[in-house]
Amino acid sequence: MKQISLGGSGWAVPAVVVGCMRLGELDGPALGRFIHSALESGANYFDHADIYGDGECEAHFGAALRADPSIRREDLILQSKCGIRRGFYDSSREHLLRSVDGILSRLQTDYLDVLLIHRPDALTEPEEVAEAFDELERTGKVRRFGVSNHKPMQIELLKRTVRQPLLINQLQFSLPVSNMVANGMEVNMDSPGSADRDGSALDYARLHDMTIQAWSPFQTPNWGGCFLGDSRYPELNRELDALAEQYGVSAATIAAAWILRHPAGMQLIAGTAREERLREIVRACEIRLSREEWYRLYLAAGHPLP
Repeated sequence: MKQISLGGSGWAVPAVVVGCMRLGELDGPALGRFIHSALESGANYFDHADIYGDGECEAHFGAALRADPSIRREDLILQSKCGIRRGFYDSSREHLLRSVDGILSRLQTDYLDVLLIHRPDALTEPEEVAEAFDELERTGKVRRFGVSNHKPMQIELLKRTVRQPLLINQLQFSLPVSNMVANGMEVNMDSPGSADRDGSALDYARLHDMTIQAWSPFQTPNWGGCFLGDSRYPELNRELDALAEQYGVSAATIAAAWILRHPAGMQLIAGTAREERLREIVRACEIRLSREEWYRLYLAAGHPLP
């Protein structure tokens, strides 16, 4: 498994993260097998959120760990996210602290390796976030921190009072959903991709040593489904299939390798509950697409070059 340095911490972690949103689909024995398969592949970084299944995904995962003493907590990297509530967002001190206690209880662990604020809260008070992070760090409940789906200026606002390094920004990124690349390519144009929808989050992450965790790496825009094999993306799938044949892997492997090829050193969140698909994604770590191959896929996904 390819390793990357998480943020500017120097902590080496897997380039592929196991997204846990769909793991509630597996029964106890199947989930245990899936976790073992992930660990055998070197994918020991698991991404949760308290909103996934209203906490049931975390509880299911925690029960699987408790049922299998051969899975050691020290061999896992557990990350979770909080801040989304029914109908609103909440990054208040009280909610963050209460949420982490619930996450730890459901995962049946004493600490999280990483906690992310899941979505920007319009009513964020950075001082309260700082107080919560300080208490979570002091009590040993959380070791590292980051954010998800935040713009650079929202991160800067938090950094005004938060002492801990914000190592991660979790953002949607796939071949068709590539505005954080496109807006830097289509500079000074009136094309749709030229709109800066994220405040130059990609450049910010590289300048400030934050790791981008790419979620939904096979999704089309607006939750339109997976682009792999989708008739709406004939040119992209032709290019993926051609490269897959050339490298002797699956199209999913090539699509994942496209993300991992970016010099920002991203992590890819594999949101699958299938052992075979996870192994396909992990194989992307063995492939380094050429510059020409990377751009061929970018163009085939419908992005122009000025």
